[in-house]
Amino acid sequence: MGRPLRDLRVSVTDRCNFRCRYCMPRERFGKEHNFLPKSKILSYEEIQKFVLACKPLGLSKVKITGGEPLLRRDLPKLVRQISSLDLEVALTTNGSFLSREAARLAEAGLDRVTISLDAIDQELHSIITDSNVPVSDVLKGIADAVRSGLGPVKVNCVVQRGVNESQIPKLVQQFRGTGVIIRFIEFMDVGRTNGWTPGQVVPTTEIMDFLSKEFDLVPLMRDSPSDVASRWAHSDGTGEIGFISSVSQPFCGDCVRARLSSDGKLFTCLFTTLGHDLSNLIRDGPDVSELTEAITEVWTRRSDRYSEERSSDAYSLPKVEMSYIGG
Repeated sequence: MGRPLRDLRVSVTDRCNFRCRYCMPRERFGKEHNFLPKSKILSYEEIQKFVLACKPLGLSKVKITGGEPLLRRDLPKLVRQISSLDLEVALTTNGSFLSREAARLAEAGLDRVTISLDAIDQELHSIITDSNVPVSDVLKGIADAVRSGLGPVKVNCVVQRGVNESQIPKLVQQFRGTGVIIRFIEFMDVGRTNGWTPGQVVPTTEIMDFLSKEFDLVPLMRDSPSDVASRWAHSDGTGEIGFISSVSQPFCGDCVRARLSSDGKLFTCLFTTLGHDLSNLIRDGPDVSELTEAITEVWTRRSDRYSEERSSDAYSLPKVEMSYIGG
């Protein structure tokens, strides 16, 4: 497509302490589920090697994801290794362990963090995440991330019709005036286990109409054409809101992202059915240049535009799970 590989999402684990229904429903990811064995998981040195191999393709940003990445032991070590390559390093987390790690991550060179929070009300949060993690723990993690300079801190909320629309204005009010950017994401048909249907999607235009009754919002320019979120701000300067509209307003045409699974497979689309197994080259390849050539071959052949072509036939196809390659 003539675009650089500018943004790499790296999954460091396929495990998570939450069981959100749109990602890891417990009946499919319970005690009997076979998670990746430790022997298959890339080491931090192997991840660093892959990241280094991507730099000639234009890489400028690495986002560490999971599963829940803070389940991985000593994650600041990986942050330090990637940061040493003169790249921007970000992290996406559910926030449950963030308070204890924020300062160490910042010290290691983490630039910013995004936290997933689909409900501010405790009862609904427990239902959505199928966990007993207190919302107060997540909010403390967000506050500690701000205090540690991991900003602009962003909070992502996946909106599902009939589930958490009531949380939209509450989340806006919660973070207004704090410097934290709240972003609302249209529910996407990622993976095969979340039971997605088009009727569960709340389009961004509907959310905007809803918010405009309570808040005066003005549009902002995107920092880059490849940014996934449209940006809006409170007219009085008290905060920013983002919208990620991959269902109603696809942005495939500006995509510069690729994803590396924790066992060494390269994916060129979040909705893909197939990854490219580069684990042998990552582990046993004699030098980084050979790995760069393999990545280049995959990247230059990409033709993904799932969100633009979404159809009833397409979204029923088997797809890789989000918990495996990150969001």
